[in-house]
Amino acid sequence: MTTLGRALTDPTHEGYRAWQSIVTFFILASCVGLALETVPDLALNYQSQFGILEWVSVAIFTVDYLAQLFYSEQKLKYAFTIWGIIDLVSILPSYLMLLNLTILQGTKVLRLVRVARVLRVLKLVRTAVSETQAENNPIVANLKIYFILFFSVMMISSTAMYFVEGNLYSPEALEAGQKLLDATATAGAEPVKFVPLDPLSGNPIPEDKRFFTSIPAAMWWCIVTMTSTGYGDMFPVTAGGRIVAGITMFLGLVLFGILLNVIGKTLMVVLFGEKMKADE
Repeated sequence: MTTLGRALTDPTHEGYRAWQSIVTFFILASCVGLALETVPDLALNYQSQFGILEWVSVAIFTVDYLAQLFYSEQKLKYAFTIWGIIDLVSILPSYLMLLNLTILQGTKVLRLVRVARVLRVLKLVRTAVSETQAENNPIVANLKIYFILFFSVMMISSTAMYFVEGNLYSPEALEAGQKLLDATATAGAEPVKFVPLDPLSGNPIPEDKRFFTSIPAAMWWCIVTMTSTGYGDMFPVTAGGRIVAGITMFLGLVLFGILLNVIGKTLMVVLFGEKMKADE
C-alpha cells in the first residue's frame, strides 16, 4: 500500500489521525450547516455559503469513501459492510440533488433527500472506533464514544422530528395547501385559512402547536426529552411525531445508562485507584 493509502485508511499511520481530524471537522460542520439551512432567514441570507460548505464536505467524504473502497482487500465486500453503506449514504443524497432527477421534483421527496444527509453523522462513529483503538486512556475513549453517540442521536432525532411533523406546516406546505383550498372554494364564499392535518389521525394542527419549524428548534426539544422525563415547552401533536418522540426517549435512557457506566468506572479509578483494562 502506498504512503497516501496508509494515511487515508491505516489507523497505525501517523498521517491517519490528521486525515480523520479533517473528516471529523467537516462532518460536524456539514451537520451544523444542514441544521441552520432550515432556518428561513439564515437560508435566505447565507445560501451560497451553505452551498460551498456542502460541496466541500461532499468532496472530502467522497475521497474518504473511494480511498476506503480502493485500498480495501475485498472491495465489493467493503461496499456492503455497515461502514461502507454509511460512507455511501453520506454522499449519495447530495449527488442525487446535483443530478436534478425527475423523481426529486416533488417537494416531499426533495425534502427527504435533503434531510437524509444527516445520516453522515454516523461516520463519526467509525472515526471514534478507529481512534479509540489507539487510545491509551479507556476513560477518554469511552467519553468520546458517548458524546459522539449523543450528538448523533440528537442530530438524527431532531431532523426526523422536523421532517415528520414540521414538514406538515412548512411554508411550502402551507402555501400549497392554501392554493388548493382556494382553488376548490366556491365562488363568493368567504376565504378559509388552510389548517394542516395529521395524515395518520386526521386531527388539525393549530398554529400554537406548530413547534418544529426548523432543526435547531427540534434540537432544543430533543435535548430536553433525552435528559429529562418530560417534553418541556415543546411537544409533538401528530402520531408520527409521537413515534419519533418515543424512540428518542428510549435512546435517551440508553445513553444515560452508558454515561452512568463511564462515570462509575471513572470514580473507581479516582477514588480507589483501580486500573482499567483497555478492552473494558
